[in-house]
Formats: sequence, structure tokens, C-alpha cells
Amino acid sequence: MEKVYEKAREFIYRNARPLDLARWQYHFESGSKKAVLNVLSYFQNADGGFGHGLEADSWNPNSSPIQTWAATEILREINFTDNTHTIFQGILHYLESGKDFQGHFWYNTVKSNNDYPHAPWWHMDSGSICHNNYNPTACLAGFIIRFADKQSELYKLGCRITSDALDQLFAVQKQNDMHTLSCYIRLLEYCEETDAAGIFNLREFREKMMQQVKGSITQNLADWESSYICKPSQFFNSKDSIFYNDNKNIAEYECEYIIRTQLADGSWNIPWSWNDYPDQWAISKNWWKSNNIIVNLLYLRGLGRL
Repeated sequence: MEKVYEKAREFIYRNARPLDLARWQYHFESGSKKAVLNVLSYFQNADGGFGHGLEADSWNPNSSPIQTWAATEILREINFTDNTHTIFQGILHYLESGKDFQGHFWYNTVKSNNDYPHAPWWHMDSGSICHNNYNPTACLAGFIIRFADKQSELYKLGCRITSDALDQLFAVQKQNDMHTLSCYIRLLEYCEETDAAGIFNLREFREKMMQQVKGSITQNLADWESSYICKPSQFFNSKDSIFYNDNKNIAEYECEYIIRTQLADGSWNIPWSWNDYPDQWAISKNWWKSNNIIVNLLYLRGLGRL
């Protein structure tokens, strides 16, 4: 395992952008939250939202819900919860402004994505706008419930969206895609942390998430070798997770898979690519590799392998 770690560390120091280097140093080298926050702040715009390729599949400098969601995930990753901090206040301001929001959902894609290098799934077609699922809306609603002033109109909005999201979750008997499911899981965690059991039925919500996680993880191990699949690390990275026991065997298999598939340069393959912008994709691919190194090593550590 020491070899896996050292190879990963070499890749980070040779290739990572400053944000991912700061994240690496925080998690594995006693680095500071302040260093992560400092670099993260450069991706935040005057309207409080985030852009500038924080989520590395879109180079749009303008704020968008997906990029702002990516910022909330980093705040959570470093366990930073001071909602008086300017980054938090900016995000809450952006969510309250009504920008990129149609009353029920924050837009999954924004039109200005088309003006900059981006992956095909972040392209907005004039006739087909993906605004009817809860990626990233469920997560952003949870962020509001967790961090907004409980007396504010924004908090009421977060509660209304959450209620609608749960109604849809229980009314539709279908499996959510893994990205939307991850947003629902984050919503559950935010609600549990702020003790929203008096508002929502968190026990039923938790049970539904456990069913959907088990149903989402790719069990056919042959598919792991060649496909874009759903792994346990999409949903959890600790044995303490409520999802671990039901998925213990496949979760432990992922540890072996991570160790076995590390590349010679210390990174892991990225199982997707862009159709266009090959020069920019080559850069974004390296950004994703640094991110995935952090994700993989946190997973190995959380499952007791590191």
C-alpha cells in the first residue's frame, strides 16, 4: 500500500492544479482547511456562484448550479461548516437570487456552457433542457437546509424543494441514475445533521436510499474492466457508512480493484472523454486524474486499507 500511496503522491505533485494539491495536503499531509478555502475562493464569482472549470468537464467561467454544487462538495470533503464564511454567504446569496433556477429545479446545464470547451453532457440544446431531475437540486436544497438562516425565505424554499424531491422519490418506482442518487444521499445527510426529522420522514428516506444504492452498484465484475460503471465509492467511503454492510463484499472488492488498476504514473484511467475540444480535454483529463487519486485514497483509507 505504501507504493500505491507514493505513486499517487508523485502524480499529484507533478500534475495537480493548486486546488487539488491543497486538498491532497489537507487529507494526507496535515495541510490546512484555510489553504483549500483560499484556492477555492478563486473559482467563486461576484454573484456567489462558482465557475471557471471547478467541475473539470466545463470551462465556462460563469456561475452555474453544477459548478456551485462542486464547491459545496469540497466544503463537505474538508468538513468546513462555518456558514458565516464569505464562501458560504456567497453560495447562499447565489441560491437565493433566483439565477439559473426555474421555480422547482436549479438548471442542470446553462446556455453559456456552449460558449466554452465542455463535455457533451454539459451542452445545452435549444430544444432539450435537462431540468426535471434532482441533480444537483437535491444537494443544493440540502445545503440550504443545513446552512441557511432558519427564519429566511431561502430556508423555506429549501424545505419546499426537499418536500417535492421526496414526493417524487417515493411516487416514481424507478431507479435514479447514480449522480442523482448521490445528490439525494447528500440531501439525507444534510437533513440528518440539522435534525430535520420533525419536517421530513427521514427513516423512510434512509431506507429508500439503502435500497437504491444496493440496486445501483454494478455487480457484474466483468463490466468493471471496460465500462463506465457505478462503484460503491460513488456513494460512500467509510465502513461507518449506513451503506457499507449491505454492500460489504463489493465495497471490499473495490479496494482490490483500485490497488490493481493504478497506472504506472500513479493515476487511474478516466472512463469517459469529450467528443470535441481535444486539447482542452487533455488538460481536464489530468485534472480529473488528480481528483480521482484523492477520491480513491480516501476510499482506501476509509475502508482500512491505507
